[in-house]
Amino acid sequence: MGHGDLMSRAEDLADQFLRVSRRYLPHAARLCLVSTFLEDSVRMWFQWSDQSGYINSTWGCGGLLANAFVLINLLGQLGSCVLILSRNFVEPACCALFGIIALQMVAYSMLWDLRFLMRNLALGGGLLLLLAECRQEARSVFAGVPSVAQRRSPKHLLQLGGRVLLILMFMTLLHLELSALSVLKDLVGTALVLLVAVGFKTKLAALTLVAWLLCINVTFNAFWTVPAYSAFHDFLKYDFFQTTSVIGGLLLVVALGPGGVSVDEKKKEW
Repeated sequence: MGHGDLMSRAEDLADQFLRVSRRYLPHAARLCLVSTFLEDSVRMWFQWSDQSGYINSTWGCGGLLANAFVLINLLGQLGSCVLILSRNFVEPACCALFGIIALQMVAYSMLWDLRFLMRNLALGGGLLLLLAECRQEARSVFAGVPSVAQRRSPKHLLQLGGRVLLILMFMTLLHLELSALSVLKDLVGTALVLLVAVGFKTKLAALTLVAWLLCINVTFNAFWTVPAYSAFHDFLKYDFFQTTSVIGGLLLVVALGPGGVSVDEKKKEW
């Protein structure tokens, strides 16, 4: 079997998966995407005093503002997740979650930690894809022939921005070691994320990344194997749910397609 036949077979399998799961895939994608916000809101409730104490000691803002910070995070995330999952006021809910991400990046000094910054930007990419999903695209006068305005519509630009930001998650997974296995994994991973970013073989590349991230998540972020009192437990739990949210973003890429600003879309004109 040649390379072309193997690629065609893989694309057929991806299309078959999409046909079977089309009804359920957007729901699963949204649930995965908001999972990190749901987990964080629950953590805010159970660690209220620890969180408010940290904010107070770091910023010297006083107990009132520190507790207000925790309350805003708890209610803002929980309320937005409920709205997104119920498909009500999705755009305001996404904007609220963008605000929560920005607030936490400043409050927890993530702006100076490149790894956490890139992961939060990847999470923002997932929210952009969620905004794209709820956008209604204007129909072309000529059915099946997209206009330039359509290809550059807000929905397609949101899809492009979402795809580009999602790949930042994978930049944090590169090992940059000289062993043959590490080099191979880095090369394959980089090739896949670039395919998603430019929108070439998008669905197949995104599904492959979903499978890869699932394996990494279950293997390396297994927080349930670490005692709850350990600080490493919270670290792994944070990574697990952030990775799950990026998986949700990739599933949205599969469900929505790459959008008008992509190589796959451009190929239809050739």
